[in-house]
Amino acid sequence: MPRVSILLTCYNHLRYLPDCLDGVLGQTFQDYELLALDDGSKDGSREWLKEREGEGKLRCIFNEKNLGTYATLNVGLAEAKGEFIAVLNDDDLWGADKLLRQVELLDANPKVGLTHTNGWFIDGDGNRISDPKPLGFEFPRTPTGDVLSLLIHHNRIITSSALVRRSCFDTLGPFDPSFYGCGDWHMWLRVAREWHVGYVDEPLTFYRVHGANASLDSEKMDEDGTRIREWITEWQEGFATRIAAEPDLKGSFAHNWACLGTTYTWAGQPGKGRNAYAESVKVLPGRFKSYLRWVATFLPRKTFRKLS
Repeated sequence: MPRVSILLTCYNHLRYLPDCLDGVLGQTFQDYELLALDDGSKDGSREWLKEREGEGKLRCIFNEKNLGTYATLNVGLAEAKGEFIAVLNDDDLWGADKLLRQVELLDANPKVGLTHTNGWFIDGDGNRISDPKPLGFEFPRTPTGDVLSLLIHHNRIITSSALVRRSCFDTLGPFDPSFYGCGDWHMWLRVAREWHVGYVDEPLTFYRVHGANASLDSEKMDEDGTRIREWITEWQEGFATRIAAEPDLKGSFAHNWACLGTTYTWAGQPGKGRNAYAESVKVLPGRFKSYLRWVATFLPRKTFRKLS
């Protein structure tokens, strides 16, 4: 049985596949299986992968039709035999010690269910991008430990940097396939409610920015984000004791309500926006920003957008 199952998700990125595969084959940690999960590529990726099946423990699994990212990952989870699950998108790259450092961390910290690494953004040719926020955010970082409050603020884990205990999926279930591009954030939040998150502060994951990233579809990503934030509000009753005792968590729940207030108001639903801002203030009465935005919901929609 391999210790690590690598779920390599593939979809019309033949240009990047050779470098991606080389990054796996060059890992200093070699106790893994590699499952290439192709979700209906039409650019020759399937043929290229099939020619290399067996190379570096590569096994191909081809969807008969396009299922989407998270349904495809669930196909891989059903086939995976490893103690740990790594996800690698076919346009991203790994440094040589990526798996080694993460397995070491997991072996040393039984409370940690998920690890991720530092890294940087690269362009279509594999060069490091000088802009620290090419997609509007910096490469995510966290401490090692309880990071639930940080993850409620926003997703801080690059999918290709994640290594997760299989037992987390066995306990929580698979990815939710109904998400377009935020199903990873949804899963990391589920993990972080039950386990600590580990962080390897070394540049070992390289996220490629090439103009066709799913995260650039802002409308679909916003829809996903709203669903997740509404879902987070459903936890509040069960988290009441922790919220009262942990200032960071209290601030995160207040922030979550405020994000919904802004989303609803931008969408032309100022009444829902005011209700969400009011809930934010209930959680954290000293959150002055939520008071101001509640007032701003009475302004014209365009004016509200400019102010927020």
